[in-house]
Amino acid sequence: MAQYKAPLRDIRFLLEEVFDYPHTIATFEAFRDFDLDTVMAMVEQVGDFAANEMLPLNKSGDAAGIQLDPATHTVTTPAGYKELYRAFVEQGLVSLTQPAEFGGTGAPHCLNTVLGEIQTSCNLAFALAPGLSHGAMEALEHHAAPALRDVYLPKLVSGEWMATMCLTEPQCGTDLGLISTKAQAEGDHWKLTGTKIWITWGEHDLTENIIHLVLGRLPDAPAGIKGISLFLVPKILPDGTRNAITCGGLEHKMGIHASPTCVMNMEGAHAWLVGEPHKGMRGMFTMMNAARLMVGVQGLGAAEFAYQTALRFAKERRQSRSLNPARREAGQAADVILVHPDVRRMLLNIKASNEGLRALAYWTAINTDLSRSHPDERARQGAADLVALLTPLAKSYLTERGFDNISDAMQVCGGSGYTRDWDIEQTMRDERIAMIYEGTNHIQAIDLVGRKLGEDHGRLYHVFGEKISLFLKKNSANSALTDFALPLSKVFGRLNEATQLLATQGQPDPEFADAVASNYLNLFSLTAIAYLWCLQVKAALGQTDAFHLTKVKTARYFFDCILPETATLSALIRAGKGNMMDFAVEEF
Repeated sequence: MAQYKAPLRDIRFLLEEVFDYPHTIATFEAFRDFDLDTVMAMVEQVGDFAANEMLPLNKSGDAAGIQLDPATHTVTTPAGYKELYRAFVEQGLVSLTQPAEFGGTGAPHCLNTVLGEIQTSCNLAFALAPGLSHGAMEALEHHAAPALRDVYLPKLVSGEWMATMCLTEPQCGTDLGLISTKAQAEGDHWKLTGTKIWITWGEHDLTENIIHLVLGRLPDAPAGIKGISLFLVPKILPDGTRNAITCGGLEHKMGIHASPTCVMNMEGAHAWLVGEPHKGMRGMFTMMNAARLMVGVQGLGAAEFAYQTALRFAKERRQSRSLNPARREAGQAADVILVHPDVRRMLLNIKASNEGLRALAYWTAINTDLSRSHPDERARQGAADLVALLTPLAKSYLTERGFDNISDAMQVCGGSGYTRDWDIEQTMRDERIAMIYEGTNHIQAIDLVGRKLGEDHGRLYHVFGEKISLFLKKNSANSALTDFALPLSKVFGRLNEATQLLATQGQPDPEFADAVASNYLNLFSLTAIAYLWCLQVKAALGQTDAFHLTKVKTARYFFDCILPETATLSALIRAGKGNMMDFAVEEF
């Protein structure tokens, strides 16, 4: 039977001791009702809800899948999902971080990230449904006209309605400039005609109405990306009639079987413009950037569930005797596999990287709150710069490393891990999509090297670099930190060298930059995580309880056994593009 326990101690450690939540976020006027004890009580409550209500439906939902009635274009979700959604809304989880003026609770963004990890650990397919509404609400709040916001935001915030985003078409995914969905003016609204594919939760029976945010083109739209507009297309119109947007098919996928991925057809669907004409990407990026961090958290959440499952297995499964006689359990024919070095290697790879991934996700989320609520404009801008830089890291590295960690967890469980008995095989299938949607991981790498590094003559990178340089300067005399500060300094040097190489060779040769971008993103991510591990060690040193002692030991494992990967990444970046681009087409 699947089991999960929210990592409450590590969550509190990061919020309180590493990122100083009580003296930063909780002091802002907007968040005075969300002191650390209140936040942790909410986290514990949601952890219980996720483990007791969401997790039991994870496997049954995967087995049952979803059903489409072609005659009515309606989608039926697995048994128990409608009741689970009602309970989810009653927990206040949809409205938690939304503005009070639209009926929300007004909690800090970082709380949504913490709870997102817990929810995706227990039921990723379900968690996608309400999660999509968060980005849509943010896009409407910042870009929609007041009349549109006043009608739709309160219903979305309350959870009475849900939302989607509709970008992809059969002929275009990443290259959104190829979008062909067309809009025609009609009175005070528009009529959209076109087809969107791969629309997550595009049709379902959890809510009566579904609000689609759709990319399309006005009649006078310029070609390419500069001619895209954003529209709001409700399933049910304000007069109660059904709009001309319907589900024409469902994708048959490797995982997330309980989450409908739809083909959505529009034949003159009523639509309202969100934001300015031809400026739709502004609103869509607002939605997507919020979604990208949450997708990264999906990788973390799934890896945490897989770790807990594999650890439980390793403590129960007996195979062979320990190679160290002192570790052998008397009276047993075999020892639990946790005594074997390679099992420990895999489990510690997961544990040490998961705790680093969690810190990266939380750091990004906390800086989101700082960028919106800090009273000092310069501090807000610095936090916003960090969020812009860290978002592609969080989306890409958390999902990629998360998948690797799930694979290690499956290996720990041996043949049992490959079966459905221990749930890791479903977790692996479900999480694999996270490296693909919301911009494939290489798109995140291109965004990092092609946009973020060069913005305002490297301002974003400078903000990040100052954090590490200041830490190294302040702690140079702290001998207890030497074992951690020295490797951080070394990997930061590698990152600086790679960044300079991109500046000198990548700018004049975009193909070079593209060839090394993914390896550069991974090098950047490991550097950021090494810095965050140093912050964790500094917070833990000198404390003698088991949690803090283990935290330091875990950090040593990360620095000794995971961070050396940066040497390989540096070599791959220096190798450049020649080894891959010198092949002629016929040589493949």
